[in-house]
Amino acid sequence: MNNIIKNTLILTSITVVSGLLLGVVYGITKEPIAAAQENTKQEAYRTVLPDAAEFETDDNFDAAAAQTLLEENGYSADEITEVAEGLDAGGETVGYVINVTSSEAYDGSLSLSVGIASDGTVKGVEMLSISETAGLGMKADESEFKDQFKDKKVESFAYTKSGGDGDNMIDAISGATITTNSVTNAVNSALVYFQNELGGGVSE
Repeated sequence: MNNIIKNTLILTSITVVSGLLLGVVYGITKEPIAAAQENTKQEAYRTVLPDAAEFETDDNFDAAAAQTLLEENGYSADEITEVAEGLDAGGETVGYVINVTSSEAYDGSLSLSVGIASDGTVKGVEMLSISETAGLGMKADESEFKDQFKDKKVESFAYTKSGGDGDNMIDAISGATITTNSVTNAVNSALVYFQNELGGGVSE
């Protein structure tokens, strides 16, 4: 009986100490991790909307209303997580950056930033997080794929496996149709939000 009590106390002590150590480690690493994530995000913003000198996060962004809008347009697997306004050196709006998380990715989810100029032109797409299969889905984070969206002014994008024509057509990644679909829908979700809440359609 004494051994049982002794072993129980030892295990309890180990558990408590381990918990305290984990808490200390979390406290030490929390801020550096958050800073790294913020730096990654700001770098993505500058990449997808290079004409902007600074970015102001939309503090009035209504995530629930955005989700309803996406669901109404057939993009229920996507979630808009943040919207930022891009301003030039004179404080004028040059466009917006819309962050989208997709749950349709092959590995579960991916997140990206979409830069859209005030006239509705997609200026760039940059991954915030992606963990798809190396050599296949991870090609979605390569310029060859992402640049297909760049400088395109369309209502929405679609992907093709056979090299279809048109500014709205994206060549699918060979062997990674699921990832291609996930990214394409995420960009379209950003366009839906922009067209309905920020800047309107794509007419000249």
